[in-house]
Amino acid sequence: MNINHIFELANHSGGTLYLMIVLLLVALTVIIERTRFLSNMQSGGEALIMMLKQEAGRIDSLALTDKQSRLPHARLFEILHAESKDADRSSLNDQLEEAIMHEVPTLDQSLWMLDTVITLAPLLGLFGTIIGMFNAFHALGDVMNDATQVTGGIAEALIATASGLFIAMLGLVFFNALYTRVRVILHQLETIKIMMLNRYQQLDVHLPSGKGAVEVIRTQARA
Repeated sequence: MNINHIFELANHSGGTLYLMIVLLLVALTVIIERTRFLSNMQSGGEALIMMLKQEAGRIDSLALTDKQSRLPHARLFEILHAESKDADRSSLNDQLEEAIMHEVPTLDQSLWMLDTVITLAPLLGLFGTIIGMFNAFHALGDVMNDATQVTGGIAEALIATASGLFIAMLGLVFFNALYTRVRVILHQLETIKIMMLNRYQQLDVHLPSGKGAVEVIRTQARA
């Protein structure tokens, strides 16, 4: 199959194969960009969770690297640093939850394009096949054409449907994989929020002297 034959097939499909190429390029662009972005977000979030687990001092004084500061998780640390030292748990929880809500659109950005490709590609393939079959059956009106030319035209028309299904299957696999990464990162954000709430005021409390110190720690841990 040479280049000229491919262009001939594209023309017989009503030009839908050209649109298939555009959809494939869009799908591959979204897949590559989102895979790299979400992979960096997920690995960075795992590192921050591990850092919080190992931190024994004041978590509001933790310093992030330049790479970590570009993560959506870093917004939670900014809220923690800006929050008043005497803020209660409820106020800090609301601030952290608001920060998470602001970061959600950056995680599933462009995934709608991949979802559209998954839905549109099979429909375009079917449309191209119908046009190709019109051309194939039109050949029956010419007495100079034999049956093999008609069946060959139908087989060529089915290439549009096969192309649409291939693009849809490829996009569906990566869409599910990318959406799973989005859910994992959202879980990381919620985990970091809970870890901050459980550690922040415990470490900032001024303990009184004597036996009451133990009771203060227990009270704050149950809060």
